[in-house]
Amino acid sequence: MTRPTTARSLVLVVTTALAAAALAVPAQAHHRGSAGSPPVVTPRAETPVLHDDDAGGDADADDPAIWRNAAAPGRSLVIATAKEGGLRVYDLDARPVQSIAAPPAAGPDDAPGRFNNVDLVQGLRLSTGRADLAVTSDRGHDRLRFYRIDRDRPGGPLTDVTDPAAPAVFSRDQAEVNDQRTAYGLATWTDPASGTSFALVSRRERTSITLLELLPAAGGKVTYRTVRTLDLPATFRLPDGTSWAPCGEPGELPQVEGMVVDPANGTLYAGQEDIGIWRLRADLTGTPRLVDKVREYGVPGVYDEETEECTPGADPGFGGTRISSDVEGLTLLTESDGDGYLLASSQGDNTFAAYDREFADHNEYEGGFRVAPASAVLDGSEECDGAAALNAPLGAKYPHGLLVVQDGHDAPGDGDRPATNFKFVDLGLVLTALDD
Repeated sequence: MTRPTTARSLVLVVTTALAAAALAVPAQAHHRGSAGSPPVVTPRAETPVLHDDDAGGDADADDPAIWRNAAAPGRSLVIATAKEGGLRVYDLDARPVQSIAAPPAAGPDDAPGRFNNVDLVQGLRLSTGRADLAVTSDRGHDRLRFYRIDRDRPGGPLTDVTDPAAPAVFSRDQAEVNDQRTAYGLATWTDPASGTSFALVSRRERTSITLLELLPAAGGKVTYRTVRTLDLPATFRLPDGTSWAPCGEPGELPQVEGMVVDPANGTLYAGQEDIGIWRLRADLTGTPRLVDKVREYGVPGVYDEETEECTPGADPGFGGTRISSDVEGLTLLTESDGDGYLLASSQGDNTFAAYDREFADHNEYEGGFRVAPASAVLDGSEECDGAAALNAPLGAKYPHGLLVVQDGHDAPGDGDRPATNFKFVDLGLVLTALDD
């Protein structure tokens, strides 16, 4: 999530979208951008707007996942986090199917539940049989939450199956939980050799990533245990021999949020927001490699306590050229021949970057695109936090697959009221844009 204390701070006009999803299908489009700008794709639908204020239940769209209904692909679901607003479930028309509240605070002075990121596990063995699960990081309580998926269950497809005794991920006690250096980014992974499923979880305002083994508990519940933890660098040696760390609030380290695992080779891609994209083994062994850097990499900054903002210095030119901090919304677009793309949200310039999935091509940059407005009432995506791609037929609406992206500033607006939602994009348009 973009933080106002970084050197990329912008004065944003926050707008509000229409209260209902745009269910009418607009003319979808893909076209080349102007000289020097990436190609453009437009969404087909959007979810109802969420408002991060008291009247809106402090709901703030963040991260989506796409669950494919193998028996009836046209009845697949999008499961998405809304932070303190909990979880939202949508059908392929972007219409709400279910809303799940985040758990309440443990006590009157404690932090409330806050669902940050979500991912899926297919066929996890529970004490009651195998099940597909939605897994979410509850930043407010520093725990993982698990929801069994049953598309036709009366009352909604998701059922909470979290073991009440599931431990905190990083914190030793409630006081540490309340400091909110807690479970943040999330990606799931099933080791094909052992069939064991894991969650990889990053820590807010820290560089840590921990590997959690997912375990069945009594009564069809799910818990987890820590396998190992890895810390990415917080300071970096620049080509001129100097040491650099990104500017931020005192005590705040460059965190990771966007993460995804390539199931074909057990590779974790992790977006360190102010640094770039790392490639490492999903079991957190071996040495991480920085695949690409953000443009702001190496830029010095001075934090101002009064304004709570960073003033950037001169750019020494050590950064990358394709993504702007924060780098977030990592998702994998796989193809049947083993090829495909790693997609990353470049928040700083409202674009998406695509990298080759193949190791043999060294995750080479393959191009980018932007999600632009389809009409006056169906806008594009700005400052995208989370994204999910599924390259599989999803019925008549999305025969070429689906890309879901968060929109950090939904439009048209309603004064200064915060407004976010999710945009649904025909994946065929994205593939065409990247192939141009």
